[in-house]
Amino acid sequence: MRILAVGGGSGGHVTPVAAVCSQILKTHPDAEIRFWCDQKFYQQAFATMVAVDGHIKVEPIIAGKLRRYHKLPVLRQILQVRTIVLPNVIDGFKLLAGGVQSVAKLLVWRPDVVFAKGGFVCLPVGVAARLLRIPLVIHDSDAHPGLTSRILSRWADVIATGAPLKYYNYPKKRSHYVGIPVATTTKPLSVAAQRDMKETLGFSQHEPLIVITGGGLGAASINQAVVKVLDDLLSFASVALVAGRANADDIIQSVKKRPNLQIHGYLSPDKMQQLLGAADIVVSRAGATTLLELAALAKPSIIIPNEHLTGGHQVKNAEVYKKAKAIVVVEDAMLTSDPLSLVDAINATLLNKDTIKTLSANIREFAKPNAARDMAKLIIGAVK
Repeated sequence: MRILAVGGGSGGHVTPVAAVCSQILKTHPDAEIRFWCDQKFYQQAFATMVAVDGHIKVEPIIAGKLRRYHKLPVLRQILQVRTIVLPNVIDGFKLLAGGVQSVAKLLVWRPDVVFAKGGFVCLPVGVAARLLRIPLVIHDSDAHPGLTSRILSRWADVIATGAPLKYYNYPKKRSHYVGIPVATTTKPLSVAAQRDMKETLGFSQHEPLIVITGGGLGAASINQAVVKVLDDLLSFASVALVAGRANADDIIQSVKKRPNLQIHGYLSPDKMQQLLGAADIVVSRAGATTLLELAALAKPSIIIPNEHLTGGHQVKNAEVYKKAKAIVVVEDAMLTSDPLSLVDAINATLLNKDTIKTLSANIREFAKPNAARDMAKLIIGAVK
């Protein structure tokens, strides 16, 4: 059995694929799996997939994306020729090139099913699968469907979602709520195991650990705010900042070394899971995969949604969790204008044991521990 998985643009589209591939190989060890992603995310995708199985072949695909900013009026977007219009025109040609490349590659190596996890790289491959009549399975993580998923859902054989079906307009007969696949090892640690993990990672067992991450590529506004309030945070806790590969070196050089401070550019999925498991509180963006990982770990979390992403999907993801009283939300604009608001939110949460307990219990309600297994079954079931 040949399976092609596609995803990219962020780690949130890669780590779930790794979890699903791991499940497929458990029941079908002879399956031949390949993973296609965008060039920008190739190195991270390669490292993630090799950790699952060294035989999974990872290949880059030419892809482009449509830049749309939901908070910016359409007329202003049209007038921004250099930053929006021209890149969109260039990426339009990349999209066509990616479509031709995908058709050619699928003619040479024809899979039994294509699994499109999400991200703009999935569009040319999904269209090619349609043209060649290869079964297509898609998974949409966000509570607000992205453009690529909305297009591919028109002819996908199976549609899987990360949130309950009530948040989507997909055809019910082809849609399945599975949650977002995470590694089977992603589960809450006991109090003793959490303390041991802190010590293993080089932190004190006797003070709270704050883990701050802006996602696989980092988040400039979060990094800048944390640097400004670092002394305040370190006065009552240990801090681990995952700043993104492009930002870490500059931050490390700009701040004083402390025994209770660690700054990382990028961590492998396994290392990141260990760090999140050791955390007493997590500060993060509102990517769908990140939220589900925090749910699986039952982590009290302060979420700072990126308000500028296309379609506002992080804002909508955060709204779902906030409504369930599962997270604390700090707006990006507030973080920029008043970085101390982050310190206040962290302090207020850590000092209130009832709040910690409530956040932990409520976010865990979103966990779907069998998502990877269920997704694997849907993919295998789509093979004709």
